[in-house]
Amino acid sequence: MRIAIRRFPACQNGASAAEFALVLPILLLFLFGIIDIGRLMWTLNGAEKATQMGARAAIVSNYVPGGLASKDYGADLGQGAAIPLSQFGAARCTKPLGTVTCNCTTTPCPTLTPTNSDTFNAIVTRMRSIAPAIAETDVRITYTNSGLGYAGDPNGADVAPLVTVDAVGIDFTPLLFQFFGASFNLPTISATLTMEDGEGAVTESN
Repeated sequence: MRIAIRRFPACQNGASAAEFALVLPILLLFLFGIIDIGRLMWTLNGAEKATQMGARAAIVSNYVPGGLASKDYGADLGQGAAIPLSQFGAARCTKPLGTVTCNCTTTPCPTLTPTNSDTFNAIVTRMRSIAPAIAETDVRITYTNSGLGYAGDPNGADVAPLVTVDAVGIDFTPLLFQFFGASFNLPTISATLTMEDGEGAVTESN
C-alpha cells in the first residue's frame, strides 16, 4: 500500500487522455470556425451573384412601380425634354408583409401604382434560385432618376432610371450559434444597372 502511494505522484497513466480533454474544446472551436468562415463566404458570394442576376432581370422586365412606367412628362416638360431630378427622384419597392409596395425615397415622384407584383415576385424567385438564404422580405428594388429619360418617349417609359437590387439583412447562423438559437444579419449587398427596355417578363432575360 505504501509503495503504491509513493508511486502515485509519478504515475503517467491517463495523462494523454487528460491533455486531450483539455485541448479538444479549442480544436473544436477552430474546426467550427473554419467551417463557418467557408459557409459565410459561400453565402456572401451567392447573395452577391443573386443581386447581380436580380438587377439584370429587373432592367429588362416590366417596372415594378407601374405608375412610373406610364407617367407622361411631355405635357409638363415638352416633347423630348430630359427628365430632371426636379421631376422625379427615386422610388423603392419592397414586400415587407406579403404585399409588394412602392414608395418615394427621394421626392418628387409620380403616382407609383398600379404595382406589378408579378415582376417583383419573379425577380425574387430568380434570386432565390441562386441564393436560397434570401427571403422575399430581404429584397428591395430602387428606381433612381439617371437623367437619361426623355419626356414623351414613344417607345416606352419616359424615365430611364438606375435600378438597384438590394439583399438586406440576410440571416446567417454559425454552427456554434445553433446551440443557443442565435444568428446575425449579413451586410447589405447591392447591384445597380441602367434600365434597358423596361418591358417584358423576367423569363425573357434567361
